[in-house]
Amino acid sequence: MIRVLLADDQSLVRAGFRALLDAQPDIEVAGEAADGEEALRRVRELRPDVVLMDIRMPQLDGLAATRRITADAGLAEVRVVMLTTFELDEYVFEAIRAGASGFLVKDTEPDELLRAVRAVVAGDALLSPGVTRRLIAEFAARSKQPATADALARLTEREREVMALVGIGLSNEEIARRLVVSPLTAKTHVSRTMVKLGARDRAQLVVLAYESGLVRPGWLG
Repeated sequence: MIRVLLADDQSLVRAGFRALLDAQPDIEVAGEAADGEEALRRVRELRPDVVLMDIRMPQLDGLAATRRITADAGLAEVRVVMLTTFELDEYVFEAIRAGASGFLVKDTEPDELLRAVRAVVAGDALLSPGVTRRLIAEFAARSKQPATADALARLTEREREVMALVGIGLSNEEIARRLVVSPLTAKTHVSRTMVKLGARDRAQLVVLAYESGLVRPGWLG
């Protein structure tokens, strides 16, 4: 059973998400929070698998709350999906840098929300749609932190190649076809790359690909 915490200051939004999620046989809403401080308390208390976190909340915004969650080694298994009203939200990239596994707009289709919850639990990032890749690239290009290639020195040539393909948004299956290897082999390369770089999940691997200069926004096509 996938346990979800809903963190949003709008009770109507939480009620809508709860109705959808609780109707699934493999998902349950473990709790709710109306602000960032409450979200932190509830995460520590309930240890949910996924937190659907609104970016803009009183007391403590979702971005700051996400940073605290991902910085806590005791909450390493908790995945955060940021919720935003507008797709071009200025905080989206910073949220992923802070450790969020991805983001969704609040008016996303129900099936997409369910897919997202299941995907992040499986270790995937919500970075597949083309518009999302372009958005991440845009914010990566504006990154305030200097890019560094030092971390890439520990990767093999094939792992760098795989990391670059992850960076442009390809799935394991697409990487396998591109490199003419099996999906399992592609997944193994991705996993080893994440371990070597200390990436929390696939989303952070994408961020590292941009910040290291391995991938450039213009490569998205």
